[in-house]
Amino acid sequence: MSICPKNKSSKARRDKRRANWKMEVPGLVRCQCGALMMPHRVCKACGSYNKKKIIKAD
Repeated sequence: MSICPKNKSSKARRDKRRANWKMEVPGLVRCQCGALMMPHRVCKACGSYNKKKIIKAD
């Protein structure tokens, strides 16, 4: 069984709830090699993480 609302929610009130569902640009940082990367992840360009070589990259 689902919940029945007591009163009708207006379109404005409903849309105010959904106003924060927007996309955001991911925060990028520069790696030691100079490439842009996501923070706390292995760099795809050089294969390093926290100034240590983790994987072999091209």
